[in-house]
Amino acid sequence: MSKNAKIAVGGVAVGLLLLIWLPWWAALLIVVGVPAAAYLTLDPAQRRRLRRVTRKELGR
Repeated sequence: MSKNAKIAVGGVAVGLLLLIWLPWWAALLIVVGVPAAAYLTLDPAQRRRLRRVTRKELGR
């Protein structure tokens, strides 16, 4: 299994656990809020690089 697949499986598992232990709106807030907060902590050069890399991978 590739590294990205392992990360995806872990993310799904954490999301399901959050849905069990927390109300659905709190789990949704965490699942959406954590990546958004991480993106906002990047400086502008890192954001540009991230957008460029993801566009390249989408074009494959």
